[in-house]
Amino acid sequence: MFVISIAALKRNTAILRAVKEAADCHIVLALKGFACWKAFAHFREDLDGCCASGLWEARLAHEHFQKHVITYSPAYDEADITALCEFTDHLDFNSLSQWTRFRDQVMAHQRFRSGKLSCGLRVNPECSTGHTPLYDPCSPGSRLGITADQLEGADLTGISGLHFHTLCEQNSDDLEKTLAAVDAKFGHLLEQPQFTWLNMGGGHWITKPFYDRERLIRLIRETRAKYGVTVWLEPGEAVAIHSGVLRAKVMDVVESGGRRSAILDVSATAHMPDVLEMPYRPDVFLVDPSSNDSRPSVVFPGESYHPAGDPESGASGSDSPATTYHLGGPSCLAGDVAGDFTFPRELRVGDILVFDDMAHYTMVKTTTFNGVKHPPIVLQHEDGRLEIIREFTYQDFCDRLA
Repeated sequence: MFVISIAALKRNTAILRAVKEAADCHIVLALKGFACWKAFAHFREDLDGCCASGLWEARLAHEHFQKHVITYSPAYDEADITALCEFTDHLDFNSLSQWTRFRDQVMAHQRFRSGKLSCGLRVNPECSTGHTPLYDPCSPGSRLGITADQLEGADLTGISGLHFHTLCEQNSDDLEKTLAAVDAKFGHLLEQPQFTWLNMGGGHWITKPFYDRERLIRLIRETRAKYGVTVWLEPGEAVAIHSGVLRAKVMDVVESGGRRSAILDVSATAHMPDVLEMPYRPDVFLVDPSSNDSRPSVVFPGESYHPAGDPESGASGSDSPATTYHLGGPSCLAGDVAGDFTFPRELRVGDILVFDDMAHYTMVKTTTFNGVKHPPIVLQHEDGRLEIIREFTYQDFCDRLA
């Protein structure tokens, strides 16, 4: 099951609230990272709203967060624009061709004319600072954002903001480099009176212990002072990081070619896709009554946890090869594997393993591939009480296919 800690979410959003108050900026939740709407009520007051990647996320934000809604998508169709103009507060476009296509429709809407709807353009500062090509929107030939040369001579009537999103799990030093590129390429636009806001996107690891929040606050305040604009940030992972786990049960232990595999009742490909999509290795804990070691972010009363180690580094776990396991899912996909981990003892059928930090960029991506049973979603309240907010059935699987 997925278990989300309300206390951990509130710990994160309290940090974000302190940052936005010190920097005099706005911070919204990126729904692409965390969209468990039944948890919104517990931290809504700390944030200014949500950012959405399209109509459905925007509707979720409007109906369940009920604060400011920022919408950006690489492309809209006419039906999207018609619907979004009714409730979104910021509507950001990925290309000049999209803005030109829908400009008259948007500017004729009464919410635009009254100032309740503001439009912006996503720009590409062509400044790569990340380390994972899959998540680099500034790579050559990127489809995301408008480059400075494309904006030369463009008619920007109706546009009042710029939006860039270039970071992914990065510190504020990378934001500082990016802001220098934004200033060099787009600063002349931000200095114009028609531009009233700047959206610095997401990817800011603000709630990590090592993150330099003082530098972030300084950068935001400097940007506001230089251009006279309102600044928005839209982190997703920073809201939900270290706030949830995925609990798995060992269903079988098999051996082939000298490798031991533990078959779990959860799937890497269906329930932990980031483990396969990017170089992400989760921390795994064995629930063991004999241990009282490091604990994941969600703790069940009466349970103790022992961290699994990395067989390549030799960290934690056991020195015995018999305790190293290939952790595989129940699907028929050969690559449905979360990795190799070592444990303090041999695994047995029925053992519980806990995958830490599984609340963000996980539940939003899960599937029912291969008919694998989807884990229920559970909230752990601050008093330790567990509330099942969603259970999945065969009918959920069936209804997605017809």
